[in-house]
Amino acid sequence: MSDSGPRWRWLAVPLAALAVWGLARCGHPSTPDAPPRPASGASSSPPHSASSSPSAPERGAPYDPADFATQVRTHSRQAGINPTLLMAILYNESYKPHDPELERAWQRGKPEASFGIANMHRAAFDETKRAHGFADRRWEELPDDRDLAIEAAAWHLHDLAAQLPARWAGPYSRDELPALGYNAGAGNMSAFARGVKPGSQARTYLDRLHANWARAAAALRT
Repeated sequence: MSDSGPRWRWLAVPLAALAVWGLARCGHPSTPDAPPRPASGASSSPPHSASSSPSAPERGAPYDPADFATQVRTHSRQAGINPTLLMAILYNESYKPHDPELERAWQRGKPEASFGIANMHRAAFDETKRAHGFADRRWEELPDDRDLAIEAAAWHLHDLAAQLPARWAGPYSRDELPALGYNAGAGNMSAFARGVKPGSQARTYLDRLHANWARAAAALRT
């Protein structure tokens, strides 16, 4: 779920972001580990399962969506969505440096910024979590808990797909429309299904999805 504007917004201000990050590191010499995930309450969603890969990122470590193929397969299966779609979206959203401290430094200057490796906005996360098995989790945890970020994205895609009509007039597939909804919102997704043409930002997002599709499929075979 990309922040408004193309990826050059991140590339145009690296020095400023890093300066803010440096100040944040000086003011916060250590970042506590993500808290353990408590047991879920009653929900229609499957219970959480332990991941075979660590969820919390190492500070400053490079990020590659392929490292989270296990989590993508697990949460896609639970949410009933195409795992290649979810992995391709993680690649779409990887334009942004996903270091927890840098994300928080950026968000302090841009409060409406998204969080986590799936770039979810607060409203989307809060709406999704109420219907599924992580209602007790907070949006602020997403930078530190990549498993939670993937789980939330999977169920958000599930919820978007559930809003699609049985038939639609637009030329997009059952994978493409939720991807457009992930980027542009459910209302715009419904409009695209009716045949409304996406704007330039949504088209660019879909083009990137197509470009990342083969790489996403290959990552899931590892």
